[in-house]
Amino acid sequence: MAKRRDIEREVLGTIGELSAAQLPTAELFRELHALLLDPLGFDSGCWHGTDPVTGFPTSTVAEGLDPAQFDQAVQLELKGEDTTTFSAIRAAGRRVQTIHRATDGRPERSIRYRELLHPSGYGDELRINFDLGGGCWGSAAFMRDHGRGRYEPAGVRLAERVAAPIAAALRRAHLATLRRTGSACPAEPVHAPAAVILDAQGRLRSADAGARELIRRMAEPVARTCGLPTGFLTVARQAARTAGTTDVRVCTPDGQWLTLHAAPLDGGAGEVAVIASPASPLQRLPLAILAHGLSPREQQVALHAVRGTSTKDIAALLHLTVATVQQHVTAVLEKTGVRNRRELVALLTADHLPALGLPPI
Repeated sequence: MAKRRDIEREVLGTIGELSAAQLPTAELFRELHALLLDPLGFDSGCWHGTDPVTGFPTSTVAEGLDPAQFDQAVQLELKGEDTTTFSAIRAAGRRVQTIHRATDGRPERSIRYRELLHPSGYGDELRINFDLGGGCWGSAAFMRDHGRGRYEPAGVRLAERVAAPIAAALRRAHLATLRRTGSACPAEPVHAPAAVILDAQGRLRSADAGARELIRRMAEPVARTCGLPTGFLTVARQAARTAGTTDVRVCTPDGQWLTLHAAPLDGGAGEVAVIASPASPLQRLPLAILAHGLSPREQQVALHAVRGTSTKDIAALLHLTVATVQQHVTAVLEKTGVRNRRELVALLTADHLPALGLPPI
C-alpha cells in the first residue's frame, strides 16, 4: 500500500514539473506517456489534443498503435454507439473509464472492443478525459494486451488522481503556446481560406495549394495513412455522420488558431468539403476565457464584460448584487493579468495572447 502511495506521489510530482516546463502539447504527451507506462501498466496508447469547447479531437500522439486503424477508430468514436467513447464517459459524469468496468465485465458488449480492440490483441482499455474548468483540454486511451488481464481498481484510481493535474498542464501548455508567439503573426500564416475535399472513406480527394501546405505543417505520423491531420478527419467525419455542417477549432504548431468548417457535398457520393480559415475573435473568445482558469461564474462575468455590459446590467442578468459582480470582475482581472476592462477585451479577442504571464494552476 505504501509503495502505491509513493508511486502516486512521484507521478503527481513529475506531472507538476512537466506543467511548469510549459512544453508544447505533443512533447508533453510523449513525456506523460513514458511517465505513466509502468504505473498504469499498458502496452499501447494514444493522446489527443481537443477543441476545448466541443471536446472534438484535433491532434494525436500515439505509441505502439497501427496507423492503418486510425480512421476506423475515428468512425467508432463519432458514431456514439458505445459506452466508452470519450463523449459517453463525459456524459456519464466520469473522467476515467475502462472497457471491463463500463460493460460489467462483459467487454463483448462494446462495439469498440469487438471491432477494434479484440482483433488487435487487446483485452482491456482505460480512457481518460482531461476536463477542467469547463474546458475539454485533451483525452487519452491506454490499451492492455490480452495476457495482462483487465485494469485493477488501483490503476483506475491512479488514472483518476492524475486526470485533473494533466488537464491543468494541458491548459497551461495551451496558454504557453500562445504566449511564445506573442502579439506577432505566425512566421507562416495560413493562406485562407484553404479547402480540401474528402471522399466517403475519409481519404483526401483534392486540396488547393493553401490546404496542402497546411496539411504538411500539421502532419501527424498516426494519420499518414489517410493523409490528413486529426482535426480535418474528425470534423469531416462528424459532418458526414450528421449530414450537416460542423465546426472545430484547431491550433497549428506555431500557435495560430484556425476554424475548420465541414459540410457534405451534394451528389450522394458521401464527399465532404472542409474549409480552413483563421479563427475570428468571436470564435476565439470562449477558448481564451476557458484557458485562463476562470470559475464558471467568472466566465459568465468575463463574457458580459467583453460584450461591454455594465456592472449593474451584469448583476441584473446573473441575479447577483453589484458588489458581487465587482468582486468577480476583480478576480477576472487578477487571473488574466490585466488592469481594466479595456485590456481584458484586448487580451481575450487578440489574435495571439500577449506575454502577460500565466495564471496560477
